[in-house]
This record gives sequence, C-alpha cells and structure tokens, in this order.
Amino acid sequence: MNINATLIGQSVAFFIFVLFCMKFVWPPVIAALREREKKIADGLDAANRAARDLEMAQEQATQKLSEAKGQAAEIIEQANKRATQIIEEAQAKARAEGERLKEQAQAEIEQEINSAREALRAQVGILAVAGAEKILATTIDPKAHAQLVDQLAAEI
Repeated sequence: MNINATLIGQSVAFFIFVLFCMKFVWPPVIAALREREKKIADGLDAANRAARDLEMAQEQATQKLSEAKGQAAEIIEQANKRATQIIEEAQAKARAEGERLKEQAQAEIEQEINSAREALRAQVGILAVAGAEKILATTIDPKAHAQLVDQLAAEI
C-alpha cells in the first residue's frame, strides 16, 4: 500500500465526514445550543422582571402600610376628640343639672323661710294678743307691765 494513497483516501473520507457533519449534525446541535441560550436569556430576563416586580410590590406594601398607619392615627385622633367632646358635654350637662338642683334647693329654702316667717308671724300675733290680754286683765303696774313685756320678748 502506498502511503500517499492512504493519506489521500483518509483525507477524502475526513472531508466527506466533515461535510456530512456540517450538513446533518451541526445544524441540530447549533439549533439546540441557540435554543438553550435563548431559554437561559429568557430565564435571566424573567428573573430580572421578577426582582423588579418584587421591589415594586415591596414599595407598594410599604406605601400602603404607611397609609394605613396614617389612617389609624387619624382615627385615633378623631376618637380622642370625640371622647373629649363627650366629656365636655357631660360636664356641661352636670353643671346645668347642678345649677338646676341648686336653684330648686334655693327655691325650697325660700319657701321654707317664708312658711317659717308666716308661722312665726302667726305665733307672734297669738303671743301679742295673749300678752295684751294678760296686760289688760291685770292691774296696770309698771313693774308688772315691764315684766310681761320682757316675758313676751323672751318668747318671741
């Protein structure tokens, strides 16, 4: 065998093998690699989008939490204002009721004083009449008269 013919035969076989691989083997392998590369790129893009979406969701959650805290503070402030208002209304009602009771008690006291004065006047009148009867029934004596007047004054 001739070494040159062997080399040429192997070169031709190798060239046919390379053409066969380039025509039938490499295109599916390259297509698979490109598809895999595309999937990896899409996966990275999806991961980046997910990271951005997560960041936006966290910002929205923080914002909503801040809004909720603000609303809660506002509700608490309104409740405190309402409580203060209710206390003030109750105090005003209590003052008004106290004034009314005070005026009613004052009126009752005035009525009792008037009735006591009337009773005292009636008793003074009775005592004056009784004293006059005693003065007129006894002899007119300055000593006795002074004694009866003192006694009358003591009874009043």
